[in-house]
Amino acid sequence: MTNRLIAATGRALLAALFLISGLSKLGAAAGTTAYIASAGLPLPSLVYAATLVVEIGGGLLLLAGFQTRPVALLLALFTVAAGLLFHNNFADQNQAIHFFKNIAIAGGLLQLAAVGAQGFSLDARRLRTA
Repeated sequence: MTNRLIAATGRALLAALFLISGLSKLGAAAGTTAYIASAGLPLPSLVYAATLVVEIGGGLLLLAGFQTRPVALLLALFTVAAGLLFHNNFADQNQAIHFFKNIAIAGGLLQLAAVGAQGFSLDARRLRTA
């Protein structure tokens, strides 16, 4: 496998996580909003809408490799915040695992923010035509 294909595959796998999560929230608006409210966040409906934009919009942008560095950074911050807000009960082993899974995902996103989209991306295409 070439490095371009490996980079594109990794980017697609990270994007899939956010797309699946965001799309699943579309079908569970009431439950998701209630879960957000149960975490004590203000304006749960607004947080729900922002979450959809970040997960679906960010996932699509990451998949396309467009504005990859800032999108990856935003998704990393979002992922750490979600871990801190929703998976902070470390006495529950399942929640601790989810928290550290979020931290690992953020690590991958920070790596992507550092190196960019690489091959098979709109970012790479823009750089070739510039």
